[in-house]
Amino acid sequence: MLPKRFVYPSPGFSHYWTEGVGKELLKKIDDIPSKEAIEENGKLLMQYDVIGDNVITEVFEKMGFHRAGQLIDQALNNGIESIENPPQSLVQLFAEADNIPQWLDADLLKTGAQFCQRAGASALIVLRNYCLMGGYESSAINKPLIYTQALKKGAAKRMAETVEFWVNVTGQNAMQRNAIGFKSAIKVRLMHAYARAAIQKTPGWNNDLWGLPINQGDMVATNLGFSLVFIEGLKTLGIKPTGKEIKGVLHLWKYIGYLLGISAEMLPDTEKEAIESLYKWTITQSAADEDTKALAEALVLEPLTASFPKYLWQKKLMIKAHLAYSHYFLGERACTTMALPDTRLKYYPYVVAFINSTVGFFIPRQISVTTGRKRQEIIKTLFLRSHAHNVVKGPHPVAGAASSK
Repeated sequence: MLPKRFVYPSPGFSHYWTEGVGKELLKKIDDIPSKEAIEENGKLLMQYDVIGDNVITEVFEKMGFHRAGQLIDQALNNGIESIENPPQSLVQLFAEADNIPQWLDADLLKTGAQFCQRAGASALIVLRNYCLMGGYESSAINKPLIYTQALKKGAAKRMAETVEFWVNVTGQNAMQRNAIGFKSAIKVRLMHAYARAAIQKTPGWNNDLWGLPINQGDMVATNLGFSLVFIEGLKTLGIKPTGKEIKGVLHLWKYIGYLLGISAEMLPDTEKEAIESLYKWTITQSAADEDTKALAEALVLEPLTASFPKYLWQKKLMIKAHLAYSHYFLGERACTTMALPDTRLKYYPYVVAFINSTVGFFIPRQISVTTGRKRQEIIKTLFLRSHAHNVVKGPHPVAGAASSK
C-alpha cells in the first residue's frame, strides 16, 4: 500500500531531473529507474525501525525517560552485558549495533571522514543551505517536523543538533564502538523512534496520507542528503573529491545509516546506486506547501535567534550570505517555490568556489584535513553555546531583515 503523498511523477522535483542539477547526474547511470521499481521503493514509506520502536515501548514507556536514558548510557559506555537482566528489546538493539558488518571497510570509513573534514566550513555551508534547505522543498518528508512543533522550538535548536551530530560522526575514528560518533548515532536512532511514537499519537497525523513518520524511505533520502547531495554541493563550491573519496563518503554514511536503524540493503555502495536511489525518492515527492515556506523562513531567520554573531548588522549580513548560497545551490525555481528572498550577495558563493578551487589546490591534503576539522569544531562549539544560552523569545523585532536586499 502506498500513502497518498506518493505522487508520480512529482510536480515539484521532476524539474530537478530534467532541467536542474539532476540532469547531469542521470548521465552517470545506465537506465532511469522504471515505474515498477519506483513504486516498489515507495513501499518504504510504510516501513519503520522495528527494533528502535520496541525499545521505546519496552524501556522508555515502562521505565520513564530518565531511567531509560540511564540504561542506554550504561549500555553505550560499559556494554549491554553490564546491565543485569536487560530488557530483551535493548539486548536486540545492541546485538545489532555491536555487530561489525562483514561489508564494513575501515579504510573507506577513514577516507570518507577525512574528505568531510578537509571540506572545512564549506561542508557546514552545504549542509545548511543545500541539503537542509533543499529538503524543505518536499512537503511530505517534513511533516513530522510540523507535528513535533519544530517551528515553535526554533530553527536554531535544529541547526545546533544537526551540526553537533554531523561533526560527531565525521571525526577521526568517530564510528568505533566507544567513540562519540557511534554513541551519537544510537541516541539519534532512539530519538527518532521516540518521536515516531509521539507523532503517531498526535491528533491529525494520518499514516494513509503521509506514510509512517520518520519511515525507512525518508531515512534513506536523508542519508543521501548527507552523502550524495553533500558531495554534489561541495563540487559546486570548488572542492572536488576523488573517486575513492566519493566511495568513502557513501560507505561512511552507509554505516551511520545502519546504526540509525536503516536496513543496509537499502543504502548505496556506489555513486550510480546513490543517484538511482535519489531519483526513486525525489520523483514521487508531493509539491511544496505552506509548511514548506514556514520551515524555510525559519531557517533563513535562524541567525536572529542565535547568540552569534554578536551584532545585529552581522546577523543581517549572515542571513544575506546564507540566502546567496541557497540561490546558488538550489536555483531560482526552487527558491521561488519556497519563497526565499533575493539578495545582493548572490555572487558571493562564486567567489568562494573560485578560492576553493584555486588556493585549495596548493594546500597539502593533510593540512586541509587538520585545519578544516578545527574550523568545524569551532563552529560546533559556537552553535552549542548559542543553543545553551539562547535568550531570544518570540518573533525578533527585525525579522523582516531577511527580505531586504
